[in-house]
Amino acid sequence: MDALETRRPTVVVDGLEVEYRSFASGKAAADRPSLLRRQRGVRVVHALKGVSFRVDEGESIGVIGHNGSGKSTLMRAIAGLQSPAAGAVYASARPALLGVNAALIPDLSGDKNITLGGLALGLTPEEVEAAREEIVEFSGLAEFIDLPMKTYSSGMQARLRFSIAMARHHQILLVDEALAVGDKEFRAKSEQRIRDMRDQASTVFLVSHSMSSIRDTCTRVLWIDHGELRMDGEPKAVVKAYNASR
Repeated sequence: MDALETRRPTVVVDGLEVEYRSFASGKAAADRPSLLRRQRGVRVVHALKGVSFRVDEGESIGVIGHNGSGKSTLMRAIAGLQSPAAGAVYASARPALLGVNAALIPDLSGDKNITLGGLALGLTPEEVEAAREEIVEFSGLAEFIDLPMKTYSSGMQARLRFSIAMARHHQILLVDEALAVGDKEFRAKSEQRIRDMRDQASTVFLVSHSMSSIRDTCTRVLWIDHGELRMDGEPKAVVKAYNASR
């Protein structure tokens, strides 16, 4: 039997459609149905339009596209944070979304945020303590770990978020632009960690504007264009087609 035939699906996206509604002024209208019925000028934005694909265990999926193409909306829908207007998302385990805007508490130290972040991931206090040294070492922030998070640069915060998230094994991990910040050395470490997860039969989605990260890290790439799945295939071929269209 072919190895691909023995892989089990971890994520299936079937005809996924996501819509946003706002008034002409740009103010969100999704939670004001009575006004939607009465007021003109309601704009409906089709963020995703009938997107379908299947992902199997052991794949690392790059997601590319221009700003506003629907990449982050797709990640939020897979994570269960965005309700579809039509279609469905099926996942074999609860997906974990890691984004550059993931909240940390600015007034607390990096060390305290490791504790809270680990507990939020579902680790026990004992597991957090066991992972603390590795988290600090991976982040490269040992000399700053007792300082308040508000003193960290955006790159330092992103490094700590990524390091905390990697303290737990995720069957399905969604990484939204988290590798776009930080120095070259940290990006290389992060990409290697994602490859290690892939080799452990995990499924990783990576949203990035860095085509080199996509080519080096992913086994497959989805190109989202104006809410539609424009291309799905081998990284070099998809990246080449995407670059040619810009």
